[in-house]
Amino acid sequence: MDTATAFELADTDAIGLGALAATGELSATELLEAAIIRLDAGRELNTVITDLFDYGRARAEALDASGVLRSGDSGPLAGVPFLIKDIGASLAGTPEAMGSRALRTHVAQHTAWIVERYLEAGLVLFGKTNTPEWANHCTTEPSLFGATGNPWGLDITPGGSSGGSAAAVAAGIVPAASGGDATGSIRVPAACCGLVGLKPRRARTSLAPGAGHILEGLFNEHALTRTVRDSAALLDAVTGAGVGDPYSAPPPSAAYLDIIANPPAPQRIMVSTSSPFPGPATDPAVVAAVERTAAALAELGHHVEPGAPTIDPDAVADAIAVLHNVSNVGLLSLARDHLGREPREDEFEPSSWVMIQEGLQTSGAAYADAITAMHAQTRRFAGQMLDHDVLLVPTLLTPPSPYGLLDQPRGTTRAFFDVEFATTGWTVLANVTGWAAISLPLGVTADGLPIGVQLMAPDEAVLLALAAQLETAIPWADRRPLRWTRQSTVHLDQGEVP
Repeated sequence: MDTATAFELADTDAIGLGALAATGELSATELLEAAIIRLDAGRELNTVITDLFDYGRARAEALDASGVLRSGDSGPLAGVPFLIKDIGASLAGTPEAMGSRALRTHVAQHTAWIVERYLEAGLVLFGKTNTPEWANHCTTEPSLFGATGNPWGLDITPGGSSGGSAAAVAAGIVPAASGGDATGSIRVPAACCGLVGLKPRRARTSLAPGAGHILEGLFNEHALTRTVRDSAALLDAVTGAGVGDPYSAPPPSAAYLDIIANPPAPQRIMVSTSSPFPGPATDPAVVAAVERTAAALAELGHHVEPGAPTIDPDAVADAIAVLHNVSNVGLLSLARDHLGREPREDEFEPSSWVMIQEGLQTSGAAYADAITAMHAQTRRFAGQMLDHDVLLVPTLLTPPSPYGLLDQPRGTTRAFFDVEFATTGWTVLANVTGWAAISLPLGVTADGLPIGVQLMAPDEAVLLALAAQLETAIPWADRRPLRWTRQSTVHLDQGEVP
């Protein structure tokens, strides 16, 4: 693989790369080596914290030797290089620090069900992406591995907790990478990096074999992509239940790739530009992006009207704090088992330590009350959406944030989330309700930075179909950051916008 071709391939999405492999124009090995060239050229962004090149090369060589890529039944993603997030996407026998100093030498003991499905789809895994400790933050700047750079500008966060994956996709290293989302951790980095970020509906994918659910159902996994069709194809690959799952989502009516091939029936869309939580007003550039999207949807034949379901913001924030506190006690337990001793405070991020200490003091009654409150707010939210099919809102209430804002301890976990929700707004409501939600790169600031617009609905099918319509109506394919993966990379100065 020559260097020039490797960089040219950065503009091709996952399905496009899969087609090159299926026709024999390029082998899986050649596609992988091209991705490694781009990764090495973009090392300054610090997207990948564990190289799995030997693993990837062995897998690519096996695919090439088997003839499966050209068999006609290998699927649209076979042979495509892919990166997995260093939490939630375990690969047995590989390092898995989860952004934590306490787990710096931890090795995954099993392969996650979702990773097995990636492998069955023919994806070629070759690295693990940076994430904040225990996925606690909507930014990616762990002290263990250092901050991941945003390809759009070195002074703004790529978001989190799937920031390493998002930055790798935005920079053109790979066309897609895995992510997880508990309060917005796929959609926030999608907004910060100008990508498509879908959080599936609750239980669309399995968390086997490690868990039945995480954070009482707040958490789900999917991917960051540049195109809607790649998001649909990846969801097709991982949809379904694992053996023994406590519950699962109803199966889709058809493959998601087939669903996006046709426009959806007219939808009843409620649109809001304000936040459900107290805080500053939504940035005018974000408001403009949402309003432009609403106008485009109306032109496409959908019924769009202003409105917003209301929730009790204190009840939601209190419940989220309690659930995260108890979850972080799990981090302490995992670290204790791994180290064979009691972990020290300096082996955790300061904000994680606050959560751990509060979690150790949380009673069973308080935890049960948090679950009850979350379910009550879900019913309140859903009841107000009965006359509408889709909610259109900002992904972030502001343009991409500077570093050092969304990972700092605030004295209490509740105060920590108050700061987060003043930036993220609606994202957590999709996790609380279990609704599907997708962030699309439909706006830009005056300085050219990406703005994400979010669609929420009970199911992914309508969201992907609407997203495909918007991808045509308000194209974003040519809106790319400075290429960090050129042979002679021209780097940004701090604060400079490409």
